[in-house]
Amino acid sequence: MPHVDKSARKPIYEQIIESVEKEIAAGVLRENEKLPSIRELAVALSINPNTIQKAFLELDRAGLIVSYAGRGCFVAPDAKERLREKRMKALTEVEALAASLKAAGIDENSVIEAVRKAYGKEEA
Repeated sequence: MPHVDKSARKPIYEQIIESVEKEIAAGVLRENEKLPSIRELAVALSINPNTIQKAFLELDRAGLIVSYAGRGCFVAPDAKERLREKRMKALTEVEALAASLKAAGIDENSVIEAVRKAYGKEEA
């Protein structure tokens, strides 16, 4: 079940997308597993069904879920691999960001410290 924080600045549909992505990546949601219906999620999360629909549409466009009329939405068979590819693309973006930080004169240790903070690992 996706988790949403209604007081967060991030739109709820984006929170749902991220939550489903995390559950797929962690193996909580497995390939071909049926997702709760839009109505079930709307009631459980106390949010508008259109918001759930928007998130599911984006997940479908990304190839992470597939929807079947009258049957519901299911985790796509290759969803975990697609997420891995997406993360690898993000890693390429991190490399480009690091190069631009280097060009701006930011030292390597500061960048590494920032990455460690993001991973919850402060330098000892």
